[in-house]
Order: sequence, then structure tokens, then C-alpha cells
Amino acid sequence: MTAQKNPDMGPDLTVGVPVAAFGDKGLLAGHVGEEPVVLARVGEEVLAVAGKCTHYGGPLAEGMVVEDTVRCPWHHACFSLRTGEALAAPAFDPLQRWSVERRGDRLLVTGRVPADKETAPPSQPDAAGQPGRIVIVGGGAAGFAAAEMLRRGRFSGEITMLSSDDDAPYDRPNLSKDYLAGTAPEAWIPLRGPKFYVRNKIDLQLRTTCERIDVDGRAVIASDGRVFPFDRLLLATGAEPVRLPVGGADNDHVFTLRSLADSRAVIERAQGSKTAVLLGAGFIGLEVAAALRNRGLAVHVVAPEAYPLGTVLGPELGAFIRSLHEEHGVVFHLGATAERITAHAVALSDGSAIDADLVVVGAGVKPRISLAADAGIAVEKGVLVNEFLETNVAGIFAAGDVAQWLDLKTAETRRVEHWVVAERQGQIAAQNMLGLRRPFSSVPFFWSAHYDISIRYVGYARSWDAIEIDGSIPDRDCLVGYKKDGKIVAVAAIGRDVQALACEVSMA
Repeated sequence: MTAQKNPDMGPDLTVGVPVAAFGDKGLLAGHVGEEPVVLARVGEEVLAVAGKCTHYGGPLAEGMVVEDTVRCPWHHACFSLRTGEALAAPAFDPLQRWSVERRGDRLLVTGRVPADKETAPPSQPDAAGQPGRIVIVGGGAAGFAAAEMLRRGRFSGEITMLSSDDDAPYDRPNLSKDYLAGTAPEAWIPLRGPKFYVRNKIDLQLRTTCERIDVDGRAVIASDGRVFPFDRLLLATGAEPVRLPVGGADNDHVFTLRSLADSRAVIERAQGSKTAVLLGAGFIGLEVAAALRNRGLAVHVVAPEAYPLGTVLGPELGAFIRSLHEEHGVVFHLGATAERITAHAVALSDGSAIDADLVVVGAGVKPRISLAADAGIAVEKGVLVNEFLETNVAGIFAAGDVAQWLDLKTAETRRVEHWVVAERQGQIAAQNMLGLRRPFSSVPFFWSAHYDISIRYVGYARSWDAIEIDGSIPDRDCLVGYKKDGKIVAVAAIGRDVQALACEVSMA
């Protein structure tokens, strides 16, 4: 019998496919009815799970099997093929599992595996030793991921999340990408709806500024005088935008972009604007440039460096990014800085001026370390933590943009401002607050979208000795390797999603 095929979704797995159809990759896409399903070979076994990543619907069949996990090619989420659990962010929801039978030389999917409650992390802490009260300061990626993992890990004590934001935790990367461009509705932005926090008994306190930590009394004191006692504390205070010391930077048409409120404000201003000026040619600045071009604004980018993103990606990829934006009408003013911002223009250091109805400053961010420093917690470029993300004060942890952690591979400390890193640190910190003592060892990863191009970056390269290019950057098919002391320490990929995944696995 020949398996019937849906040309868009692969073979009908209820009819079956030959065992030999797998080839070398170990993944085979198909469908059951209208639902995409992927078969995955793990040794002599064949397992079946939903074919789309629960993060943004990435095609898992185009990803990679590592032991008994499957990795998403888009944003590197990791799932257990045996339980369906989302083992590593940015995905949090599990995959549906399906039953597979082998009949002769054919494999058939025979039905759904009923959802069970055994999808919590396999190693559980001793309930008798668990803390009673956990306080999380920060409502961003790390804070949310920690709270979610605590409940997924069967923590039954109190969880209080203190956030100075007006909004519940949301998908910050989208604020400079599709949401700002007008191609993603606001309904996509919250990481979870209000019922999630109620159902999971997470006491989310928005618009709450934390004034100080009473280390001896084990409590966080808010600016309004409220006291939040803790047995364990997670500092996930994140980072804040750098403000430029430029005249006119406080004008009403000048914005930074960090929060959902910031993105809403930029969108509102853009609707009545013709020309936008971006001060900074980093990832945020360039993503904002692409988003505002999508809204039809004339866009200028001002930055002191010779190439956009040159210090992160190198001159070759930086030059390509510049040309890509220029193809879409962006005008660059490199080797220049803003001297003054007036109501209708930006004056530059080279003597020129640019008309500006809207100005967005993308000059980087700085970690919010003052709360920790004032409490006597060790800080340098961030809050210092060991490999378990614990500070020098027992029971107090830090994760995300504010954390400067010990990398066991290099014996160096590092601080990385990546969304996925923050989420994964939140997950590990949650487990360690419950006593599991798991070192943070994830390889840094981020992605950046520019029009129809996505760059996947894996690893960490503060500097490099050489750059190796496999493929063609102009053809948008390349893997760019950054070498230090003869070793690849980071890669940037365009159109090489599986290779980027393989690099992450090998670096781990």
C-alpha cells in the first residue's frame, strides 16, 4: 500500500511510511488529518510528536535530533521526544505526543498519547527541603521563566513576582520586530494571559518599584513601604536603556525602546510622522529601522562606527547588513554622532542636519545593579553569581541581563543581554532555588530579523583573531565563524539553520 500525501504536509502517517524513508537525518515530516506530526528516530525507536514548535510554530522536521530531544531550527527551543516537555526556552508549552506502531517495514501513527501530568523535570527536589516563600524581582524573561519553571517543577510554596512594568511579562523581542512593524497584533505579545498567574498562584505585583533588600531580615521593601519576606530571592531586574547626554534628548518625539509601553508610544508617534532618525546601529536600532520602513517612514541611521553591527558581526557581515537596509531605503550616517536634537531635526557632529519627526535612541543598555549593590551583594559589570546563578549571599540568586555568571568552560565571568539566555537562566535559577544544584551551561543564542532575513548567532565572541566564511554572504547562504586562539567561539548564520543548531550542540 502506498502512503497518500498532502503536498504541503508530507505523507499521511495514519496510512504509514516505509522505515527506509528516514534517510540520515532522523526526522520525517508528515500529518494526521490537518495536524503536522514529525517522526523522530532515537536509536532503534521511532517516536512521534507535533510537527510545529510551540514557541512560534517553527518546523521541527527541519530541526535536529540530539539524543532523545528535538531542537527547533528557528529559535533553538528544545523538547523531550519521550514526554513532549519543553526542556529549554524560548518554548514553554509541551508538544503533543503520538503513538507509533511498526508493521513489517512500515511505520504508522495510530493516535494521540493522552496528556498526562508527568511532564515536570525528571529530577525533583526533596519536598521537605523546599523554601516556603520565593520572591522574584523583575517581570521580564528571566523572572517569568523562573516562576513558570517553579510551578512546573511542583513547587507548592508562595511565589511573588515584583515588576515595575505596567504590563504582565511579554515577548520583548517582538517589540522591535513584527509588533513595531504592524504585522503582529498585540494579542501575540503577552507570554501568558491573566488566568495563568491566577491558576498557578503567582502573585504578580505590577507597577511595583523595589527600594531595598533587607538581607538580614530576608525581605524586599517596595517604595510604597510594602514588605515582601522571602526564603529565596531571584534578582531578575534586567537592564535599562542608556540615555544620551545630548541636548534635546528629553523632547517629546525622542524615545528609547525597552518596554511594551515604549513600543506603543513609538507606534503612536510613527502614525503621524514622515521621517525617523535612529541613533545607534546595533540590533535594536536596525530592527526598529526595518519596522519603521515597513510603516512607510523615511529612515536615517546615525552611528559612530564604520559598519553597522561591525563590533559584533565583523566588517563583512556588517557591510551586508548595511546594503540590505539601503536596498530598503534606509540612509546611513556612519562615523557621526548626534550633537543636538531640536523639535524637527537632529544636528550631527559632521555639521549636517536631518529632519526628524521621530527619534529613537538605541545606544545600548546598562544592567540594573543598584538594588543588589546597595544590599551588599557583590557586583562588577553585573550581579556576580557562580555557576549555579547564586550570589555571594546564600539564598539570593540572579538571572538574565543583570547576571554576570561564571562560565565553567573558560573559567571567566560573562554577562550577555540575550532573550533566550535570560529565559534559560531563569529556568536554571528556579531549579537551583529548590536545591537541585544545576550549573548553567547553555550556549548563548539570539536571533535578529531584518526584512526577510534572519540572522542566528550562537556562542560568545567578545573579540576574535580571524573570521571564516563558509558559503556566500551576498547570496544569503552562509555560516560566519569567529575564531579566537585557533578555535571557533561563535558563529552567525543566514540560511543555515541546522548548521547553527549543530554548532550550539558542539559548543555545549
